Amino acid sequence: MIHTTEVVEVDDELISAFERLTPQLSSSSPAPGPDELAAIVASPATVLFVARNIDTGDIVGSLTLALFRIPTGLRAWIEDVVVDDAARGQGIGAALNHAALDRARSEGAKTVDLTSRPTREIANRLYKRLGFQQRETNVYRYNLED
Repeated sequence: MIHTTEVVEVDDELISAFERLTPQLSSSSPAPGPDELAAIVASPATVLFVARNIDTGDIVGSLTLALFRIPTGLRAWIEDVVVDDAARGQGIGAALNHAALDRARSEGAKTVDLTSRPTREIANRLYKRLGFQQRETNVYRYNLED
């Protein structure tokens, strides 16, 4: 069984969980440290969710929901969804997404967007199963570090 919660406090357990989970999400990004996690938790523009295994209490996944107001309304965006490799196939990704969708709805967002690399086939199937619709759009990125 899985239980999802919104993170309200950064502790050693959370820091350790991100040290374990972040490399499973991105090989090029370091795990956020205590200050970065505290900034995410404290920001009114982000909601950090974690999923815990009810039997062990271990953090087995996380998701960040970004909420921001623009002239056309409140936007919601799901980022950095990661489920521990050892815990996949247990509904953790779905539980995290449902928690984020519920929160976005309660905040007044009309839509929730996310992106997922095409190579993440299992994740893409999950998003479609949850009701996300693939959009016909161009996504552009400008790299500020070059």
